[in-house]
Amino acid sequence: MRTTKGAARRQAKKRVLKRAKGYVGGRRKLIRTVKETLLRSGAFAFRDRRVRKRDFRKLWITRLNAATRMRDLRYSEFIHGLKLANIDLDRKTLSEMAIHDSESFDAICERVKAALAGSSVPA
Repeated sequence: MRTTKGAARRQAKKRVLKRAKGYVGGRRKLIRTVKETLLRSGAFAFRDRRVRKRDFRKLWITRLNAATRMRDLRYSEFIHGLKLANIDLDRKTLSEMAIHDSESFDAICERVKAALAGSSVPA
């Protein structure tokens, strides 16, 4: 007499189906389709955790470019000037400063302009 998987199979299916909660149609109900969908969604989740980081960096750079152009600098000049002035702030912090604390961002821009003027690079 052959043995069957019994309770273990049912538990395995329930575990997989529980992860597919919220999916539509066969993607939620049919075990083979559910497995394929979960594999694919896991791959997208892995990829997009990295894409999110790229997108945020892109947003911060766009914000900084707009803020620095309002203060007669270009983004690339601004970043170069930060390095010359030994200001170690990341783009996220600078972007938040430009939006919420414009006085301190103005002060940073002035230090950057002074550092650029002190170097041999034309501002």
